[in-house]
Amino acid sequence: MNPTHRQLQLFLALADTGSVTAAAQACHVTQPTVSMQLKALTEVVGLPLHEQIGKRVHLTDAGHALARTARAMTDEWAAFEQQVAGLRGLARGRLRLAVVSTAEYFMPRLLGRFCQAHPGVDVQLQVLNRDGVVARLADNRDDLAIMSMPPAEADLVQHAFLANPLVVIAPSGHPLASRQRLPLARLADQPFIWREHGSGTRMACEAHFAARGFAARTRLTLGSNEAVKHAVAAGMGLAVLSRHALAADPAADGIALLPVQGFPLHANWFTVYPRGKRLSPIASAFLGHLQNAASAA
Repeated sequence: MNPTHRQLQLFLALADTGSVTAAAQACHVTQPTVSMQLKALTEVVGLPLHEQIGKRVHLTDAGHALARTARAMTDEWAAFEQQVAGLRGLARGRLRLAVVSTAEYFMPRLLGRFCQAHPGVDVQLQVLNRDGVVARLADNRDDLAIMSMPPAEADLVQHAFLANPLVVIAPSGHPLASRQRLPLARLADQPFIWREHGSGTRMACEAHFAARGFAARTRLTLGSNEAVKHAVAAGMGLAVLSRHALAADPAADGIALLPVQGFPLHANWFTVYPRGKRLSPIASAFLGHLQNAASAA
């Protein structure tokens, strides 16, 4: 069985995109080229690797097994290329990151400093909700994941690198905003706006509320921090968000911080990767960069 490196690249593009057309676009080749190479790869393996259901391509069991193997092979080759580049005195290669959406408020700054120090590095950044990052972790799709609530059920290596305080916000001018110290029970009659189920912020806050026997009154669930902030500013209710998701002066966004007892909730941002994964030299350098940036903060 001797598939070519190009066939494996095209097959991984198909696995990632679920479409022959999208795979062709991702690899900058024509659709007939992709179809021809995938057909040849199927003949080499001797089993169907994918099937068309509606407009989307789905991998067979053999296809999923091949995708895992191909990903491991390409990762090993990429690590070898980086090692060779290092021996030549070069700093080149690719850094693949998956981050939860709240991290997009600070990651560009940290990435910018890293890229200035390593101009030959190509960064591929995926910004997703927590469930999306967890799914990519399970498939070992990235060098590192960045999140605030790593899945407890997975065998992962975790490094805390930045504090992630969670705060209660209200619209500017809210009657409770002028108070000096608010018992949590004082919010019992207030409607809450939440991030979606599975959000790290929501999970941490719900655990905090449950431990204190507090039942929040839910008005709305939204899929992004920006949507939550706009809804709060419009007077639709209170919310709990990461302080990183807010402006230096929240009043500029029509938002006030409430001095609720037990808040800010103290959480952390983590770099995460599967235990046993061998980090590339560039991923290791970025891990060190984050640790140094946190120490200097």
